[in-house]
Amino acid sequence: MLKKAGKDIPTKSGTKTNPKSQKEVPGQMLDKASKEIPTTSGTKSQIMMRLEKMVEESNIMHGAIRSVDMDEGVFGIAHSELIAKEDMQQLFEHEELGIAVIHTYIWYMYDTLMRGTELCNRFNFIAASRINTTFITKNPTSVMNELVDRFMVAGDNTTPSLYFLPFNSGNGGHWVLVAMDLSRLMVYYLDSLPGDWSKYPSMKKTVDAAILKFRSKKNYRNRKDITWVRVQCPQQNNAIDCGFFVLRFMRDIIALNRIDIPKMVWNNNLGFILILSDISSNLLLNHEYVLFS
Repeated sequence: MLKKAGKDIPTKSGTKTNPKSQKEVPGQMLDKASKEIPTTSGTKSQIMMRLEKMVEESNIMHGAIRSVDMDEGVFGIAHSELIAKEDMQQLFEHEELGIAVIHTYIWYMYDTLMRGTELCNRFNFIAASRINTTFITKNPTSVMNELVDRFMVAGDNTTPSLYFLPFNSGNGGHWVLVAMDLSRLMVYYLDSLPGDWSKYPSMKKTVDAAILKFRSKKNYRNRKDITWVRVQCPQQNNAIDCGFFVLRFMRDIIALNRIDIPKMVWNNNLGFILILSDISSNLLLNHEYVLFS
């Protein structure tokens, strides 16, 4: 049966998860995972067309919205995301992904792949709605403190773990992934377009300042400078797929279950491209994550 999001979706810590997913993720190899994901095609898949029809027949086409309530395990604080017609059109019309879709897929990954497993101690998410270029430009100190507060929630951070920050360049701009290892003073930069973090100097400055302030508050000794590493990533071949790539980067790193991200995780683009139905089917069809009835 299809279920609505919000009240009908269990968000307590006792929520049941998918045992099969939990067992398969830590040991899953990326080359195997790639083969299981269909490659991009020029036509819509049957599942995509069926999902699109389901949305068209729901009241969301007439202005209704769905509220997805996420407990503090996802972003460190309780969070609610509103899903509207425009968000679903991003999937069906192959448009740039907005924050609502990014957050909802993160919630899906956390609840089905991580909750109740050791992965919760190794991977953490930072809400893109709180840390982005627009906010950094307006008030960099406030954004830095937001990051520090997120770091403080997760404990002492003396054991290696990664903080995933899907970062947007602002005003519907480009998505990149920043993964921070606070214990080793390492920051990994993953971008589906050429270039590195020098494109976003204010972002780098804010992240560095937050890491150092966190370590100072915890009385950790800063043994060395923060090291930034550009991970060699598959590259998008259009101007709109950056959000899909960022979601795939996070999912594959969790599948590797490695905190030290190799400079070359993916050998090439073959089998990597994240087809739309992969995300939309997860968001709309799997268990409690169906957003529309």
